[in-house]
Amino acid sequence: MSKIKVGIIFGGFSKEREVSFAGGRTVYDNLNKSIFDAIPLFVDSFGNFVLLNWQFIYKGSIRDFYPPVEFLPANNEHFQLYAESLGALSITEQEAMITKIGKKVSAEELHKLIDIAFLCLHGPYGEDGKLQGLLEYYKIPYTGSGILSSSIGIDKSVQKQLMINAGFNSPTYFTIDRNDYINGNCKQAFAQAKEKIKFPLVVKPANQGSSIGISVLLKEDEHAFMQAIEKALFTKWVDAAEWNKLNDEQKFEFVRTLADIREGIGMPCKIEDTIIYDPNKLLEFFNAELKTKEGLVVESLDGESTVLVEGFIEGREFSCIVLEDENGKAIALPPTEIKKGKELFDYRSKYLPGLSRKITPIDLPAEQINQIRTDCQKLFYALHFDVYARIDGFINKEGKIFLNDPNTTSGMMPSSFFFHQAAEIGLNPSQFLTFIIHASLTKRIKQSKGARLYDAVMDSLEQLIKKDKHAVNNKTRVAVILGGYSSERHISVESGRNVYEKLASSEKYTPLPIFLTGSNEKHLLYQIPINILLKDNADDIKEKIENYAVHPVVKEIINECKHITEKYSSADTLAKPTALTYDELAKKVDSVFIALHGRPGEDGSVQEKLEAYGLPYNGSGKASSEITINKYVTNEILKQNGYLVAEHLLVTEDDWNSNRADIEKTLQEKIKYPFIAKPVDDGCSSAVKKIKTFAEFEAFSKLIFRKSEELDAKAAETLHIKPKEEFPLKNVILVEELISKKDALHFLEVTGGMLTHYNAQGEIEYEVFEASEALSEGDVLSLEEKFLAGQGQNITPARYARNDADRQKISNQVKEALKGAARALKVSGYCRIDAFVRVYKDCRAEVIFIEVNSLPGMTPATCIFHQAAINSYKPYDFIDKILEFGFERSKAKATA
Repeated sequence: MSKIKVGIIFGGFSKEREVSFAGGRTVYDNLNKSIFDAIPLFVDSFGNFVLLNWQFIYKGSIRDFYPPVEFLPANNEHFQLYAESLGALSITEQEAMITKIGKKVSAEELHKLIDIAFLCLHGPYGEDGKLQGLLEYYKIPYTGSGILSSSIGIDKSVQKQLMINAGFNSPTYFTIDRNDYINGNCKQAFAQAKEKIKFPLVVKPANQGSSIGISVLLKEDEHAFMQAIEKALFTKWVDAAEWNKLNDEQKFEFVRTLADIREGIGMPCKIEDTIIYDPNKLLEFFNAELKTKEGLVVESLDGESTVLVEGFIEGREFSCIVLEDENGKAIALPPTEIKKGKELFDYRSKYLPGLSRKITPIDLPAEQINQIRTDCQKLFYALHFDVYARIDGFINKEGKIFLNDPNTTSGMMPSSFFFHQAAEIGLNPSQFLTFIIHASLTKRIKQSKGARLYDAVMDSLEQLIKKDKHAVNNKTRVAVILGGYSSERHISVESGRNVYEKLASSEKYTPLPIFLTGSNEKHLLYQIPINILLKDNADDIKEKIENYAVHPVVKEIINECKHITEKYSSADTLAKPTALTYDELAKKVDSVFIALHGRPGEDGSVQEKLEAYGLPYNGSGKASSEITINKYVTNEILKQNGYLVAEHLLVTEDDWNSNRADIEKTLQEKIKYPFIAKPVDDGCSSAVKKIKTFAEFEAFSKLIFRKSEELDAKAAETLHIKPKEEFPLKNVILVEELISKKDALHFLEVTGGMLTHYNAQGEIEYEVFEASEALSEGDVLSLEEKFLAGQGQNITPARYARNDADRQKISNQVKEALKGAARALKVSGYCRIDAFVRVYKDCRAEVIFIEVNSLPGMTPATCIFHQAAINSYKPYDFIDKILEFGFERSKAKATA
């Protein structure tokens, strides 16, 4: 029986395209491989449908592959460009780029490629009914809401009036028209805000999501209000006096932020009658024009027509996914409370694990939770939504409920409410997506009014769902161990969830999520249900295990959704957390995937336990792991084997307290400023800082040698520590020389992954991937740039040279160096190695090693998946190879 061909439509040209791209990848990876064939349909910056080569799905952001490297301007060294920054390209020029990433597909051809479209586009042309109308014209069923509800759902100002008309509560609001504001009615708008709304208030664009363009103004401040309106309209007044005070670095940063689609107005932009596409040209324009003018108004061509100004609601914020079952009944899932103060629940907080705090269900009496659910269900019907919706809102101290921003398409990144709340009723992401597709097909059949267009697809889908339920017992059982108690525990959860989800949608494996907590002296293992696995972060998971209880309202919802879970869930996914010993774990599973980072996990302690029970596992063994966890020891071994490493030294807490003057002298004379300071045994950019002065090193030492979790405020300010940034407590600091270009022609930071295999003689061979070039916006790669989809940029393969032959010659040298380092450290299974590369004339490469990760991050956005894709491994295939090596190694040890 043929599988159902699901066309995942993602990307687009709205300001939310990176959320869409990451969500599309999540859907692509989590569709049940026994039932569906996933067809990636990328929508580019110009609105073209592209049948995307699957390798590009695993890039961290759209900018990593589109525009292709060879189309980037030769003089662009700093800015991260989207395709629209190349200018008003002709159809021929667009098609030339598309051929590098896939094949252009016309709307008329879509029905030959797919049976159903899964819509992951956000914002205009994705959520506004236009795409839905196009698909209906070509008789292609699609997921989610139809044309009417989508056109209502996209416009917040229209929604607001419809909701008031239907009797829903609303804060006082008014709208500002773009043209009225630009033509000089700004004073009038501020007066209206003071009189009609009063402060605090919220300013937001009418047609954007993902918290893009939103401001919360706490105090009455005319200048701040004007800036907020500008932000929501995606315009900016650039004052000449202010511009001319900036140095070159500050000017670059100003333009970078302005050109960013999440933080600024995006490109292209318009200044008076001039359209500028490239941020490099924008920088040049400012430098030239602001010498003689007072200032300039910069407008995004993809701006906003209407701004909404509304009262700030003092209350508790929540978000609720509403499902429509196959009988047409709306069911609100447990609403989630977003824990925050008056600051924005911004892009970073929404999508980077460990930063937000979501409580499901919202901590209120059962009657109030059910009232929120009832209101959300009523709104779902009132706005004629279909299949599912995400509805946000507030409940104030008096218990009054304010619903706002109902969305017909939810974000679908792994940490999104979409999957988080579905897990509360027992559906893992793969199962939930199957439900969404089935429910959408049911809805489209009903809406086709007896035309019987989609009956054959539905018949096949029903049979495949039944067949898949019977295949579960024959799969290999894999424990995915995640969490831990280091500063890297939240990234570990994200990595472990990603591995779990890849295995859960496979035809070969049944994964069991195992959370590790405790201490170095005693590891505590818990098998956890799916709803706990999909909590925000490691601390939330730990709290839920220790205080496990099923809320009475959640029990009601589980019962209400029983007809859904019985059809799509294959096991008791909501069993209470169960404590396990390593011995008990060995009796439950056939293999283990260690998704831990730092200690424990990368230090060999978990490996030692698993080996005692003969359990196969991923990654290096105990001896190699004990070496690579310690960056100082790793550096020393590599140095002894003839490899280049940064000049380095250790500063212990005892030395710091007793010999501070000697340390200051050594740092000045041996290492020299600026240098890098970091923990000796943590990764994931945890507490890695560029230190420019001794005062900064003192602040670093104060933070890392502190005795409690609380950070010294002055030291944190000195080092520009972000809110909720993890900063571990350690008693040793590793100080490293800052690697520089010196006299090289080209200098870049790379990260390279590899896999190991056994050859016919039973010896380990290394399959080294093409390394990725890491582009950082700050002094060092941040947590966001490494792990948050759409934030960082990695170019894979690394751009060692513009000429392909030269690039490959240099790459081969780098790969040999990485392989040699892995051999010297006796790495096995797989790993990721970070290094700097200096390129000299005659294509000579010099590799300076930074660190070796024996258990690399496996989050959806991590670049090891980009590299594996070049070698034809999809993420699932890569994970499968890692597990297979573990089985072979275990078998070889047993027979030795």
